[in-house]
Amino acid sequence: MPLLPYALARPFLFGLDAETAHELTMASLARTQGTPLSLAYCAGRVDDPIELAGLRFPNRVGLAAGLDKNARCIDGLSGMGFGFVEVGTVTPEAQSGNPKPRMFRLPEANALINRLGFNNDGLDAFLANVQKSSVRRQAAGRATDKTPRLILGLNIGKNAATPIENAADDYLQCLSGVYTHADYVTVNISSPNTENLRALQSDKALDDLLGRIAERRETLATQHGKRVPVFVKIAPDLDAGQIEVVAATLRRHAMDGVVATNTTLGRNAVKGMRHAEEAGGLSGAPVLEASNRVISQLRSALGTGFPIIGVGGIISAGDALSKIRAGADVVQIYTGLIYRGPALVTEAARAIAQHHAGK
Repeated sequence: MPLLPYALARPFLFGLDAETAHELTMASLARTQGTPLSLAYCAGRVDDPIELAGLRFPNRVGLAAGLDKNARCIDGLSGMGFGFVEVGTVTPEAQSGNPKPRMFRLPEANALINRLGFNNDGLDAFLANVQKSSVRRQAAGRATDKTPRLILGLNIGKNAATPIENAADDYLQCLSGVYTHADYVTVNISSPNTENLRALQSDKALDDLLGRIAERRETLATQHGKRVPVFVKIAPDLDAGQIEVVAATLRRHAMDGVVATNTTLGRNAVKGMRHAEEAGGLSGAPVLEASNRVISQLRSALGTGFPIIGVGGIISAGDALSKIRAGADVVQIYTGLIYRGPALVTEAARAIAQHHAGK
């Protein structure tokens, strides 16, 4: 259990602008990880291993991409009890993202709206940070331990300035860069905050992109002597027909899994609330139902055995279980961590472990 209950820190953080609070938190994690001060937020990890996409996850609760865009805090985040941590989204070149303000809390809905726009320091800085992480440095030595090591996912995207018709070039550059440093790679084609990015989820565009990614992955697998799983992150705003197309395309190009889902453009659940009409992606509790619908439809389309990471709207252990029941194999948290703190990780992991033990 962390020495500093999150309930004590939250009023201070929520008194700040949302992005300022985020930057302060990440800077604090970066400074304190690997030091005795990390005891303020570290927690024991629930043991509930699962084999997925050829990887052994220590438990079924992970951190979603977006919190640690530059991979600065892998060690600090890994100490919170996660079975896996996904960092990024990284783009080939550094970019500042969209103009501020660009992140807004909707506390009455346990929600956030962001239009950050893949703000990050670029691929070279990202990889340098990944390599500094003790989680990665120790990975080879811990591979034979009885306790599975933390799994690290690296999430890749395209630069805003890259024309959408050239998007694949950015993804391939990032894939080549992160390949040897990742346990798995996530291809993010579903952020609503990079112009036209979601168009990559359409039939032909998705087929072309995943075809090129699959081809590059095979080249990299031969070159490096290992096959790194590739997941694709999709939006919660797809209809049933679009989900069928996505599922078929994932299968056709032998993708290893899918992350469902990103933030939503929908606002029905937060109408009338302050900031509800801000542009950007809505995350948190209002996304739960839409995300679970997509997960359920994906599971029907993909059948058993195809890995699904469920993300979107987990604020409680019950929410995490709802994703498992909808068809997810493992889950990820982001906005729930902001509202609930690290205790949510343990609660969710324990509930899922008990659920599977009772089957």
